[in-house]
Amino acid sequence: MSGWTLADMPSQTGRIAVVTGTGGLGFEDALALARAGADVLVAGHNPDKGAAALARIRQAVPGATVGFERLDLASLASVAAFAERMAASRDRIDLLVNNAAVMTPPTRQVSADGYELQFATNHLGHFALTARLLPLLRRGRAPRVVSLSSVAARGGRIAFDDLQAERAYRPMTAYSQSKLACLMFARELDRRSGADGWGLASLAAHPGIARTDLLPNGAGPRSVAGLARTYLWFLFQPADRAALPTLYAATAPQAAGGAYYGPVRLSETRGAPGPARVPAQALDEAAAARLWEVSERLAGVRFG
Repeated sequence: MSGWTLADMPSQTGRIAVVTGTGGLGFEDALALARAGADVLVAGHNPDKGAAALARIRQAVPGATVGFERLDLASLASVAAFAERMAASRDRIDLLVNNAAVMTPPTRQVSADGYELQFATNHLGHFALTARLLPLLRRGRAPRVVSLSSVAARGGRIAFDDLQAERAYRPMTAYSQSKLACLMFARELDRRSGADGWGLASLAAHPGIARTDLLPNGAGPRSVAGLARTYLWFLFQPADRAALPTLYAATAPQAAGGAYYGPVRLSETRGAPGPARVPAQALDEAAAARLWEVSERLAGVRFG
């Protein structure tokens, strides 16, 4: 794996991939997969941004097979409608990249279903999406699901007594919880796939510290986080480099189900992809099973 780059990515010709998110890491994932020959569907809530992403990909990769579908992960109805359209238009999905995210809005916001926005978008929306796409994934060719976590997951905990931050909202605390939930979901999905014979590999990845619009769009360009992104830009990896752990997890033959990948240098903030350290709280299988059950109830979905 040492020094893995896009040049090491195997051909994706014939594979059907769904990537959530139209900018930043999601765009880089979609671009790289299209360049490798995959049939890529970009899913996002903003059609204008989706059209711009497709135009950029087609300019970079003439003849790319790429499309856009509207998907608002903060709306469970939108997730269900998206899955219905996929079932009507596709006979299988080979790769699902659960990438899109919201980060640290300064005040507590809620989703269309009344859940705290970061938990709803980053974890619960992707949980519901994966459940609803499971029949298509099970018909996929060596199907994989890659869920995006974050170095912030190290400081996260699942507050089962206040999952929606109704009693106390702290932006980074809520973000860390959501990204820990993404990691726990990825590992639990792989365990259940193996136990129940679903035939898919579930992996997790994180980008280190990435130079994308996630920070300024969430906390705001004049927040401490947004200003750090603006004035300390040299500390942040460019998005195409930060996307490598996700792309490794999504395509490398040696990437293993249940594994977690991230950059290997400077406490996993930058560098080539490699195995990432799983925080101790993400190793709690009883908590992961409880989170799964709570998520099924909140999202109104069932796996299998």
